[in-house]
Amino acid sequence: MNYKSLREWINILENADMLKHVKKEVSLEYEIAAIGKIACGKYALIFDNPKGSNIPVVTGLTGSREMLSKALNVPVPELASYFEKAQSNPGGYKLIHKSESPVKEVITKDVNLHNLPIPIHHEKDSGQYITSGLVVAKNPETGERNVSIHRLQVTDKNHLGILLLPRHLMHFQRLAEDKNQPLEIAIVIGLDPVVMLASQALTPLGQDEFCIASALYGNPIELVKCETVDIEVPAHAEIVLEGLILPNIRKPEGPFGEYPKYYGPQGDREYIEIRCMTTRKNPIYQTIVPATDEHLLLGAVPREGGILQIVKNAVPTVSAVHLTPGGTGRYHLVIQMEKKNEGEAKNAIFAAFGSSQEVKHIVVVDKDVDIFNPIEVNWAIATRCQASEDVFIIKDACGNKLDPSSKNGVSDKMGIDATIPLSSPKEKFEKIRIPNEENINLEQYIE
Repeated sequence: MNYKSLREWINILENADMLKHVKKEVSLEYEIAAIGKIACGKYALIFDNPKGSNIPVVTGLTGSREMLSKALNVPVPELASYFEKAQSNPGGYKLIHKSESPVKEVITKDVNLHNLPIPIHHEKDSGQYITSGLVVAKNPETGERNVSIHRLQVTDKNHLGILLLPRHLMHFQRLAEDKNQPLEIAIVIGLDPVVMLASQALTPLGQDEFCIASALYGNPIELVKCETVDIEVPAHAEIVLEGLILPNIRKPEGPFGEYPKYYGPQGDREYIEIRCMTTRKNPIYQTIVPATDEHLLLGAVPREGGILQIVKNAVPTVSAVHLTPGGTGRYHLVIQMEKKNEGEAKNAIFAAFGSSQEVKHIVVVDKDVDIFNPIEVNWAIATRCQASEDVFIIKDACGNKLDPSSKNGVSDKMGIDATIPLSSPKEKFEKIRIPNEENINLEQYIE
């Protein structure tokens, strides 16, 4: 890639007329979120004058698959396969000195989070939330690094609430807490799309997401040591918050408007103490408006890459997968395959369910169906599926706790085989076509 920082990515978008400036004063309370939501997918925004702060705010930097295509320099249909290859062949990283690291230009030990332009996004959110912060931590037993995004509620000048789901960071926190020890973390804000995407990879325990970022870049990512915790962070970030998840302390966190477009409820959750902040001299604050296309795509594309890797191992004739926007980029999956044997579609479904507990409904289609076109997928279900033979339901599987229809994360799953039966005569399912239709330019015929 020809960039390695948020600022360089902003310049690329601006030169491509994919980013607009909002120069008038805007409120951190709802207004930035509302404007960002409306613009998301059309163009990215930079708010030059957020009320009460001289730090600009950016959002919508990856609000469409076209933006991600530009970010990774691959066609839209190849995003998942490109990510899959990077995840299968991670790179290394380069540790550089703090004197070479822009994020070390200003070091603050007396941290006041209220000095950052952190928005309030939704009507019933319990306060300001950091939504684009990458949480970096290490396994207390092995030292292996993990990178992930979590919602972070500002509770006072140097404390945050965090929602931990049963994934790697929770596992690390529990290992430390079992020994009555805090877990060191760093929260990184203001990064380019490559690192953001890598942080969302479906990885086995021990695989370093920063090394996936290196593979996506085509060059080793540059990291720098933190000041107060034994953690490395991207050297070209805008802001880094260093701190601890405190052991055996739970405080109210939430509600918060989440990606399924419902509020995640309040609960007593883990508590973070921030002890140091490092920034650029004139930092840029990055926010992701929850439940927008930017939020969904940052989760969907990496998950597609991880799912594709696992499903292809089970069924090599699978060619592509798509987590649909209507399924919140998590719950609904479409698999495209060239079926060679009956039963392969069901095997692909089983593999996909095993690859991600969030996936809830899966449709398998043939290669002549555009998996990014919901009309074609629905057409395949309508014309190639018989419910009594091709639909099956798995009761009471492990799902996602943010799915409000689940029973505290216990969810039913459904698979639909919408592929053509191999025993059917070929002509029975031949798609109609008009010769030369694809070459017609309607403008040449209309006066």
